[in-house]
Amino acid sequence: MVSRKQSIHKTQLSKTKKQTLKVTIDRPIGYTDKFGNVYPLNYGFVEGVIGGDGEEQDVYVLSRKISEPIDTFQGDLIAVITRNDDVEDKWVVAAPNENFTIEEIREKVHFIEQYFDSEIKLI
Repeated sequence: MVSRKQSIHKTQLSKTKKQTLKVTIDRPIGYTDKFGNVYPLNYGFVEGVIGGDGEEQDVYVLSRKISEPIDTFQGDLIAVITRNDDVEDKWVVAAPNENFTIEEIREKVHFIEQYFDSEIKLI
């Protein structure tokens, strides 16, 4: 039997396609969360897109060229991280013409995703 979350997730994932997105950064490189996790990348959200937790869709920003905190980022949706043990997925956005393998993405998001049963799907 497919759970409601799995059903919703499959519907959302089937609608997710490669697209250019504007990301508002609320956890820039160097940010430390309440659990002591230091963010080695810029992390934010897409305004107007609601994620599985009812808040705006969370996004990991990957770039080989950006190593400083930023306020906003425009890039391409390259992957979706499905959390099998959580209510929301995370999106991965990269600079246009920058590609990352699943293993590279896994390595970069490990600082948080290590706490979840996550799967990465390239778009």
